[in-house]
Amino acid sequence: MMESMKDNRRVYSVSQINRYVKNLLNQDGILSGIWMRGEISNYKAHSSGHRYFTLKDEGGAIAAVMFSSYAAGLTFVPREGQQVEVQGTVSLYEKTGQYQFYVNRMEPLGRGALYQAFEELKEKLREQGLFDVSKKKELPLFPRKVGLVTSATGAALQDMIRVSKRRNPGVRLVLCPCLVQGEGAAAEIAAGIRRLDQEPEVDVIIVGRGGGSMEDLWAFNEEPVAWAIYEAKTPIISAVGHETDVTIADFAADRRAATPSAAAEMAVPEVRHWLETIQASRDRMGRTADYRLVLLRRRIRSGRDRILVQKPSLRLRDWRQQTDAQRERLLKGRDRYLEERRRRITALKDRIELLNPSAQLGKGYALITDEAGRVVSSVRERRPGEQLQVILQDGKMTVTVCTVGGGNEESHGEDQY
Repeated sequence: MMESMKDNRRVYSVSQINRYVKNLLNQDGILSGIWMRGEISNYKAHSSGHRYFTLKDEGGAIAAVMFSSYAAGLTFVPREGQQVEVQGTVSLYEKTGQYQFYVNRMEPLGRGALYQAFEELKEKLREQGLFDVSKKKELPLFPRKVGLVTSATGAALQDMIRVSKRRNPGVRLVLCPCLVQGEGAAAEIAAGIRRLDQEPEVDVIIVGRGGGSMEDLWAFNEEPVAWAIYEAKTPIISAVGHETDVTIADFAADRRAATPSAAAEMAVPEVRHWLETIQASRDRMGRTADYRLVLLRRRIRSGRDRILVQKPSLRLRDWRQQTDAQRERLLKGRDRYLEERRRRITALKDRIELLNPSAQLGKGYALITDEAGRVVSSVRERRPGEQLQVILQDGKMTVTVCTVGGGNEESHGEDQY
């Protein structure tokens, strides 16, 4: 610590004192990570995300700050005058010398016990399969009737009615009024869900209420409500509190909406949007039809032009001439072929005539066969006394072989056969 000596006095700067006090506070283990209870006053949510407020009770007050990194973890919206429990560290802001509490966590008063009960029930129901994503039902695209399980006097009901009428006046709303907080509220909510689930015309059910403390919303954290939602055959949207509020009903429902108004938007399709979509589709279909019609007209004109240019009558005349010429060629070819066949047949006939034995017999030749009908063309294997057939031009006769001799032997003046 820097100091100056004057007349034996030690003089310190303001920043030195503030820094010294800050170090003392930071070194005190009792003041670090402690829990403190009090009422929120002068609450301000800065655009940076930091939260500034005063925490007070009957006997005093202390400035407090919750930086954005910690404020992002809030599960509720702090309100002016709300009793809370905060955890953090006591320190000092050197620039102003202000003694304040730096908050890391904040819970509504009494949240500790409720939060523990909430976590225990959530884990129990998760193990029993009530939050199974595969069993979630799809919301209907065009519901005719929407069931509402909420208070008949709450602002949530009016919000849902207003949103539904704005989006689609044709959708009917069916209210099953019930308590949404306090003793007996959970039983009435569960009974309302089951009653609407038995209505055959109800296509989707919204269960919810407006915002409040964890105690106010506790009816939606009770087991009977969770089981009623899980067992319902009708798709159910949970819309409890504000966006930061989370309940058991949210986990059990088929869909979760941040607010009742958001639930109405989720359940009721905006008729104007669908009308615009239908009109846009109709326009696209019309443009497509017009475009195709233009293409067909172009093709027809193009085909007609080609026909006119090509002059089919002239082409038909040419085809006829070509056909006639082709026919003439075929006929001439046929005649040539037949004439050639005739010449070959005549030549073959002449050859056959030349080879005909009868023609040779007419010239004085004879055809000799043995007893078996075989032609005899040599004296070999012939024997005296053998009978042979001699075929002449005008008949045949049987002769007997008397002698057999070679062609070079001298004739003895008698037949050899």
